[in-house]
Amino acid sequence: MKTRITELLGIQYPIIQGGMAWVAEHHLAAAVSQAGGLGLIGGANAPGEIVREEIRQARKLTDKPFGVNVMLMSPHADDVAKVVVEEGIKVVTTGAGNPEKYMDMWKTAGVKVIPVVASVALARRMERYGADAVVAEGCESGGHIGEQTTMTLVPQVVDAVGIPVIAAGGIGDGRGIAAAFMLGAEAVQMGTRFVVSTESVVHENYKQRIIKAKDIDSAVTGRSHGHPVRCLRNQMTREYAKLEAEGKSFEELEYLTLGALRRAVQEGDVASGTVMAGQIAGMISKEQTCREMIEEMMAQAEKLLGRE
Repeated sequence: MKTRITELLGIQYPIIQGGMAWVAEHHLAAAVSQAGGLGLIGGANAPGEIVREEIRQARKLTDKPFGVNVMLMSPHADDVAKVVVEEGIKVVTTGAGNPEKYMDMWKTAGVKVIPVVASVALARRMERYGADAVVAEGCESGGHIGEQTTMTLVPQVVDAVGIPVIAAGGIGDGRGIAAAFMLGAEAVQMGTRFVVSTESVVHENYKQRIIKAKDIDSAVTGRSHGHPVRCLRNQMTREYAKLEAEGKSFEELEYLTLGALRRAVQEGDVASGTVMAGQIAGMISKEQTCREMIEEMMAQAEKLLGRE
């Protein structure tokens, strides 16, 4: 299935793995790339040298293209942006902000820049500043979210820009991929499905929490202070919701979640940790290798799109 995205990135399938903090490390990125998609190393809040080491470890596992997700709110974003260039990375996605200050440096180095956007206005702005594509991410996704759903956001972004659009949020199987293509997207970005892959290094408790999740098991915290985050309901989300309803400050609420994602991912604390996952968690019922996931989804999508 060739699209402008597969051509742009030199990949076999129009599937990109999300740059999830604490989850998107070199094992997962390399496995997705080896299977024909585009794996991403999540920069998150990590220092530049940690990201450099992740890049080098991924290169030991694959000779296929992979990229780095730069979290623009990170205190280390400047360093990570430079490491990307120094290590010869050819694809960058960006989240939590506006990457304009790095655009000249990246474009001069031949880096393909793909910002994640949650609105038409930001998509247009990114196109003006030289973005090669955008990821239009709906609020069904896990982690930090916007307000628009994927179903409404993707076609509006497609109509607004000339560069290729990648759909994200609520996509977990071939039906979702086919639907995204019908909305005008030329690839999809997926996170939650890859969290439960065999190659994912997250704690088994985290994987099982997603596999056992029902359709109604995700919750959004932080709407009251403008930083909404989607994760699976647990003791922490209930406590957060209670404090939020009491009008506690952003700082007090953030203290509750300090280190909570790392605890869930690395230590398996799925009660008081943050179990970030999208609304598709209820559709995921088993662990598979990245290759099995991608080939299964692509076969289903191609059949639905009449391309088999």
